[in-house]
Amino acid sequence: MVVSDPEVNDHQRFPLVGVVPITRTPGEGALYPVLGPGTSGLLDTSCALADHVRSIDKRRISRVYGTLTRAEMDAVDEGLALFFGLAARTGDAWRDCRRS
Repeated sequence: MVVSDPEVNDHQRFPLVGVVPITRTPGEGALYPVLGPGTSGLLDTSCALADHVRSIDKRRISRVYGTLTRAEMDAVDEGLALFFGLAARTGDAWRDCRRS
């Protein structure tokens, strides 16, 4: 799933986008939020791998498969914040991530 800012994604000057891989293998904790099938375009319940974020060339993206629910995107955002150490700066988000 693409997780970089839409302004970066749309800007011609930046050839890369940030992505988080998705797997059907279940994970545990805030770094592996669960994503459900449906509007996401996924066929099975899956997990985002927030600790495997990487950049890829925009030309590798051939189509949009779907969109995540707000709750799923919030869970991915929390996982990324935890992984990059940004949650420690936001107080409540850090406590929420540690409970998972």
